[in-house]
Amino acid sequence: QVQLVESGGGLVQAGGSLRLSCAASGRTWNIYFMGWFRQAPGKQRELVAGITKDGRTNYLDSVEGRFTISRDGPKSTVYLQMSVLKPEDTAIYYCAVTMFGTTAGAGNADYWGQGTQVTVSS
Repeated sequence: QVQLVESGGGLVQAGGSLRLSCAASGRTWNIYFMGWFRQAPGKQRELVAGITKDGRTNYLDSVEGRFTISRDGPKSTVYLQMSVLKPEDTAIYYCAVTMFGTTAGAGNADYWGQGTQVTVSS
């Protein structure tokens, strides 16, 4: 069992920055993947950035070069540093976890955070 607590969302002007945090607890030693999804009203949920147990990262094309995902040493917390924010980045951002040995694939995960709102004004 994994519990995820997110923080760091808020309101920012275009061009500004925010840093999201996701603190994981429970069976964190069995986590294979941690990532951030986002969903805007009326749009599909999409994977923004992810990082695997061995440190491989993946980014949505539209955020490449602007967002950075990172993880602390004990791997208990994952961060999403968001820079040069654009109005189209406005969405609810969800931290998500996939465990070793599950069938979770693209667009899915085993555990989800409650979500944190990011709003970028123009």
